[in-house]
Amino acid sequence: MAQRSPELDRAMRDMIVDSSNDATSLIVDVLTGTTSGPELPPDPFETWKQQRNIVNRYFKQLGWPEFNTINVNQKTWGDGAYGRERAFVGSMLENRNKLTTNAVARLLHSIVGGVAVSSQACSEIMGYMKRDRRPQVLAADPENQVTGFIGDGLPLEAGVWSKAGWMSQVRHDAAYVELPDALPYELVVFTEGEAQSKSEAVIPFISQQIAIAMRELTAALSS
Repeated sequence: MAQRSPELDRAMRDMIVDSSNDATSLIVDVLTGTTSGPELPPDPFETWKQQRNIVNRYFKQLGWPEFNTINVNQKTWGDGAYGRERAFVGSMLENRNKLTTNAVARLLHSIVGGVAVSSQACSEIMGYMKRDRRPQVLAADPENQVTGFIGDGLPLEAGVWSKAGWMSQVRHDAAYVELPDALPYELVVFTEGEAQSKSEAVIPFISQQIAIAMRELTAALSS
């Protein structure tokens, strides 16, 4: 229902490629018809909350059981929410975003398969998720979504399409991987805690172990 525009396209690109909070904020505004701002009186705030929850209702109506327990109605922030956004997340943060690895894997699988939205849109999303892992490219972008993530544990010739989530208390990553000597696969890794958030070793180690297992599985199926 949203009309494409140069600004919306730029925001979608920056949201996926660079994990821009500001770009994500615009996407949420466009999808829900809501905006951030000062706190609202009770009745207008109820209307605002109903509008913002369009995103949750969209995923629920897909009928995928992996989406039954998720919450994706909050914007992402650098310093945190203020005004009506802070009231919406709740005094105890009870309405914060919640995801599971299974839900993310199901969504990623539908994007890779070209059925999450239109096949053309899925192809566009995949283009944004493709990670250039050449050392000179990564060195030029210290906040890239490869170093310390799934792509960091794979050989350079592997194809990696991924989207990371990283903040002070979590380091997450989801990736579709194509190795030259193994069947393609998805890997979703969530970690929690300040120590894990700062660690650039945990997720690459898991990625390496899964790659080894996939090579062994591929060899076994071929024999």
